[in-house]
Amino acid sequence: MVLRGMFLVVGMVLGMSLGWSLSDGQNEILGIGAAIGVVVGICILVAEQRLLAVPLPVALWGGVGLITSLLVAGLIGLSTGLLGSGDHSVISLLATLIMFLAVPYWGLSMGTRFGKEGWAEPEPASGSGEQMLKLKLLDTSVIIDGRIADLCETGFIEGTLIVPHFILQELQHISDSSDGLKRARGRRGLDILNVLQKMTNIQVKLVEDDFPHVKEVDTKLIELGKQMNGKVLTNDFNLNKVAGIQGVEVLNINDLCNALKPVVLPGETIRVFVLKEGKESGQGVAYLDDGTMVVVDHARTSIGKTVDVIVTSVLQTSAGRMIFTRLKEETEREELSLARV
Repeated sequence: MVLRGMFLVVGMVLGMSLGWSLSDGQNEILGIGAAIGVVVGICILVAEQRLLAVPLPVALWGGVGLITSLLVAGLIGLSTGLLGSGDHSVISLLATLIMFLAVPYWGLSMGTRFGKEGWAEPEPASGSGEQMLKLKLLDTSVIIDGRIADLCETGFIEGTLIVPHFILQELQHISDSSDGLKRARGRRGLDILNVLQKMTNIQVKLVEDDFPHVKEVDTKLIELGKQMNGKVLTNDFNLNKVAGIQGVEVLNINDLCNALKPVVLPGETIRVFVLKEGKESGQGVAYLDDGTMVVVDHARTSIGKTVDVIVTSVLQTSAGRMIFTRLKEETEREELSLARV
């Protein structure tokens, strides 16, 4: 602050000196010179404050552009005779003024543009990474299911996974159940959480947010999703529907698995292992790697064997997808007999 005050005093003294040299001792001119010195000093200080807010590369290249353009304007003035010719006509002065305003302005503009686009660091995108990549709230069912750990390990799911305290409490309650199956499921869920916490490509965050006035855990999860503007990660069909109705985005693991199932069209040949007998007489049942049931006609004698089958139809039900097939060998025999006829 002291330096700025001294700068204004120096500007005023220089203005007075300039006025003294032009005024031959007239006090009015001295006052005008001092006022001009103060105004110029204030303008320089204001420009300094503005420059502090400008990124360094932009200010640096803007200055380079300004100085270069002033030199260019001077050379143009000398080469055209506007400078040093002694011509003080209105047209000459106006042309000189325009040249020393337009050329430096153009140089300053080009310099700052080069600083912004060529050298300045790009401005960060608005919003934090957590806001840009929505938080994902884990449901009890998807934790117990365990496939979420495989997805995170492959890198298809990234960011922050939110585990509310009431979900953790439900897992602990299930793991303490007297029912052996429930107890095993609860402990599996806790083990999956430990696996997720050890992964380096994701972050698992436990939150204490609760809604005491809400009893159902699924409803609490939906309310928290609204509050945090996050997505609910689940494989619960009912939670999926209710959350969608209330405007909360849902990532359903089952939907993802269904989308990744291989497409099988009628007429294609696939190789399957006939595992057991089907419901209808003579049928055999096989399964694809993703768990899709394959029904094979007249395959009772092929149980326990790997055979080639031809797809006849595909049935999509609420429980999943079923593929109906026939033995390729049998189909070829029928086609051969028809060809002979």
